[in-house]
Amino acid sequence: MKRIVIGITGASGTIYGVRLLEVLQANPQVETHLVLSKWAKANLAIELPDYTPKAVKALADVTYSENNMGAAIASGSFQHDGMVVVPASMKSVAAMATGLGDNLIGRAADVTLKEKRPLIVVPRETPLSQLHLRNLLTLADMGVTIVPPIPAFYNRPQTIQDLVDHTVMKLLDQLHLENDLVPRWTGFNEA
Repeated sequence: MKRIVIGITGASGTIYGVRLLEVLQANPQVETHLVLSKWAKANLAIELPDYTPKAVKALADVTYSENNMGAAIASGSFQHDGMVVVPASMKSVAAMATGLGDNLIGRAADVTLKEKRPLIVVPRETPLSQLHLRNLLTLADMGVTIVPPIPAFYNRPQTIQDLVDHTVMKLLDQLHLENDLVPRWTGFNEA
């Protein structure tokens, strides 16, 4: 059984976090632990009005309040196989880069780093300022995997769901979870 911690922050792109939860929920070998920030809930209402915070939380095995600094995932003794912050606001990126555990997402990320477990960050901002890039580089220098939600077009996506699934495939790959969400690149067919 793999345990995955997921933090959904207040950046645009809640669809990525929700879709990751949907896919992980369908895998009986994965247990998910979710923190949904206050601003993630606000974006959810705008971006995915068919989903309530309660519905998103129902996709996870365990959920925590962003203010619960005594949660299991706030401790290094809680064993897990990786954490994904998806989407990651630039505020959350800055907090992770500086060790500011001002909420449970930041604290869980800090613990993930100190315990040398995989931390995957999906930054959602454009354009990126020098400060954003510095913070992302700081995280990368600490071993964090940065996975911007950049679409691929070689698989000829037809829907927004196709584009989202490509990013979710990349996240699952980083978590070492087999998946076949979208067609993979097979190379040029030269004649």
